[in-house]
Amino acid sequence: MTSSFSGFPPELFQFLTELSKNNNREWFSENKPRYVSNIAEPMVEFIMSMGEKLDKYADCFVADPRRNGGSMFRIYRDCRFSKDKRPYKENVGCQFRHSAGKDAHAPGYYVHLEPNEVFFGAGVWMPPNDVLFKIRTAIVEKDKQWDKIKKNKTLLKYFDGISGDGLKRPPRGFDAEHRFIDDLKRKSFFVMRSVDPDMVLKPEFISEVNKTFKAASPFVEFITRALDLPFHSQRPFLGK
Repeated sequence: MTSSFSGFPPELFQFLTELSKNNNREWFSENKPRYVSNIAEPMVEFIMSMGEKLDKYADCFVADPRRNGGSMFRIYRDCRFSKDKRPYKENVGCQFRHSAGKDAHAPGYYVHLEPNEVFFGAGVWMPPNDVLFKIRTAIVEKDKQWDKIKKNKTLLKYFDGISGDGLKRPPRGFDAEHRFIDDLKRKSFFVMRSVDPDMVLKPEFISEVNKTFKAASPFVEFITRALDLPFHSQRPFLGK
């Protein structure tokens, strides 16, 4: 199925602005048709369009247009263990996870939209320890590839560099003097690009997201290959 995404409607930000002032179940129930037409349906179109693009260079990452259980994040917050009992998120987003991943901690590409902040990028967020160990080991064993990725001109054109919160001390079993010790300390690995929120309203938005995802792909592929997973079914490793 071919999609024809032409930008998100201005009503998307209007709905989220109003939701932030009326974050309760009664208001949302009354305005749910607006949520569907102004957020959910355009996001489905965006996901479908991005799926067509990702298939060309990262076809192991899934663009699932289902409103529930697919690439789109739920609008409902999990309040069970939080002091913040607001029932709804005041932003919308989606993630294109690796086909082997079962949750948001898998390698993937990400888009985040809210009225005053829009960003998108890729990486892996707070993965379990065994995944971190594999990534750190790959950085040590393939340090020349990692160095090449960190210095990649296209990546640096779109991003400020590789980010992610880190440990205070070097992880056990890794050299504290290693030249990439700051990366080895990381608990997440990601690259993110922020843009003017008005960009999401334009047809060119999907092109910008796609160019940004492509710029991030050598980095994402390194992470993916470190986990012994395929990146693209028809193409060898970008870093070779």
